[in-house]
Amino acid sequence: MVSATSDPLPADCEGWLRALGRGWSEPAERQLREAHGLAEASVAALPGEQAEAELGRALAVGSILCALVPDHELVAVPLLSLAVQRGWLEEAAAQARFGARLGRLLGDVIRLERFGSLEPAPGEKTRPEQLEGLRKLLLYTAEDLRVVLVRLAERLHDLRALKGAPMDQQRRLAREALDIYAPLANRLGIGQLKWELEDLALRYLEPETYRELARLVEDRRTDRERYIGRLVERIRGELAAQGIHAQVYGRAKHLYSILRKMRRKQVPFQEVFDVRAVRVQVEDVSQCYGALGVLHALWPPIRREFDDYIASPKENGYQSLHTAVVGPQGRIVEIQIRTREMDENAELGVAAHWRYKEGAGRSGEERKVAWLRRLLEARDDADDDLFSRLQAEAMEDRVYVLTPRGDVMDLPQGATPLDFAYKLHTDLGHRCRGAKVDGHIVPLTHELRSGERVELLTARQGAPSRDWLNPNLGYLRSTRARSKIRQWFRQADQANNTVAGRAAVDRELSRLGLRNISLQKIAERLGHESVDALMAAVGFGDVALAQVVGAAQPQLRPPEPTPELAPRRQRHSDEATGDSVRVQGVGNLLIQLAKCCHPVPPEPIVGYITVGRGVSIHRSDCGSLLNLSARHPQRIIEVSWGGPAAATYPVDIWIRAWDRTGLLRDVSTLLAAEQVNVIAVNTLSDKRSSTARMDLTVEIQDLQQLSRLLDKLSRLRNVIEAGRRE
Repeated sequence: MVSATSDPLPADCEGWLRALGRGWSEPAERQLREAHGLAEASVAALPGEQAEAELGRALAVGSILCALVPDHELVAVPLLSLAVQRGWLEEAAAQARFGARLGRLLGDVIRLERFGSLEPAPGEKTRPEQLEGLRKLLLYTAEDLRVVLVRLAERLHDLRALKGAPMDQQRRLAREALDIYAPLANRLGIGQLKWELEDLALRYLEPETYRELARLVEDRRTDRERYIGRLVERIRGELAAQGIHAQVYGRAKHLYSILRKMRRKQVPFQEVFDVRAVRVQVEDVSQCYGALGVLHALWPPIRREFDDYIASPKENGYQSLHTAVVGPQGRIVEIQIRTREMDENAELGVAAHWRYKEGAGRSGEERKVAWLRRLLEARDDADDDLFSRLQAEAMEDRVYVLTPRGDVMDLPQGATPLDFAYKLHTDLGHRCRGAKVDGHIVPLTHELRSGERVELLTARQGAPSRDWLNPNLGYLRSTRARSKIRQWFRQADQANNTVAGRAAVDRELSRLGLRNISLQKIAERLGHESVDALMAAVGFGDVALAQVVGAAQPQLRPPEPTPELAPRRQRHSDEATGDSVRVQGVGNLLIQLAKCCHPVPPEPIVGYITVGRGVSIHRSDCGSLLNLSARHPQRIIEVSWGGPAAATYPVDIWIRAWDRTGLLRDVSTLLAAEQVNVIAVNTLSDKRSSTARMDLTVEIQDLQQLSRLLDKLSRLRNVIEAGRRE
């Protein structure tokens, strides 16, 4: 049955504090009195009944929270929230007066209020996955789980006070409670909130069913209570005789739980066994199993009704032994056996852990919160099988954002407004040109966070950009969006795609300084019959430029070193050694990378024996090397790369941009973020053309890192182009 609503709470502060029944410390009581005074002052100008109703709601919600968690800050939040909403108190002022911790909690609660009612408007129907998204949204946007407790307490109070409300309001709030808040309370393991929310919702959604169930339960109450009373005394005596100290009492079965079991098992009320139920509370786990043995020795158990949730807890941390026995007079009785801590956890869930302020209690809170974050992907709290649980564990983290209408969309962690656009509709994605997040314009590469409201800025007609498919630029996270863009390019004109793909490949190879590369070999390596087919695939977006660069590397890689190679020790920067370059047929020599061409692995290289400076390493197509080999062919020797993967090599790059203040700073910031070391930099501004050119020497590990760096440099504001200096 629904728990009886207590008498109206005293509106005066001292009476309210006494009704809470907590022995608060003096600083805690001082904060509660101050919060009460602010709430009372904020409604003083309202008509009498409205002021009484709003203040009474805040006091009642605080009372519900106090029963869950003896936390004076949490109890004060509904009062302070009322003062803020009425404009009597600023959030910043609240933080200054009540401390940062309470101020942050208050701010989170107020921000959560922007979601308003989470149920659809009349006539609209919410899909199950949308309801699931709304539950997850509440959890993901709550850094402090106490925020969710406030929301649950508010909805419980609103349901308790619904009796005289219009029928449409009753049904809307009841449906919201049953679809969203009761499952949310279940996930937090707060049984007493879950049960009352469900029974109150049933009262307003199915009043005839509620009244019939209440009548059936009441008709059997006297007989059941007399039977349970005798059973409790028998169990208590038998356990005491075996040295097991236990508290034994009858347990009321909630109406919604009875109805759900009747519908799930398709049985009449008379065949619901646990209408007669007993709970046994013992001191430790070993006594749980000892008590189970005593009870099964007394009465024959029903095997299919036994569940060991101690050895295998439910996903929300619930632990207990459940059994059903054929008791005296052949009547079936459900019995639950648990410890005191298990019982408190079942009733209060996450809230129970705020009761313990240190030691094991604190670590228990941390374990509970960690469990909650893992559980969010579960689809059905009560009926998940092992596969579903493992699937939920394996799913990547998600973010939950709101559309302008308030619908919840789930996206991969790191998703952008473009991912959001393609999630809504493919055409929206194609036409998307910008976005607003919580009213502020953001770039298309902005990473969305749970709870943000996203509004798209679109063109009347538009097409996707090939840049969106470049993973280095960070436009997209979801594979769905990428596939939609590739499909668009695939459907475009074949000839145009071939031309566009060839231009992109030529530009990338030129930018990286790669010459004498066979495109046919690249096409064959990537599984295409011809170069045109490869270029069309690049134009479609099926093949990324990074794949083309990767397929070109075997043409740059020299033959494997022979046993004659002699390793040398590694040096830093451009003083390469035998650890980074191996020389065939000679002993220890000083080795250095030529500054005229700055070779980078795995480009083919050749050594030139200098006078007094050891071996200089050049790219095989270096112009300076060609001149040297013509004059001194006897000094040319074979060399090969052989250094560790972490070795770095200097490369000259250039940047051309429209001149502006802060350009060099932004370039330096990007290089630092990419963990690229800068050896030299030279900048030159042309005042007539308002352009600037930067020549830099940077240390990189390989061509892939160079390609990624040039991509990101080219995306900086005012940058026209960037490339490798040949």
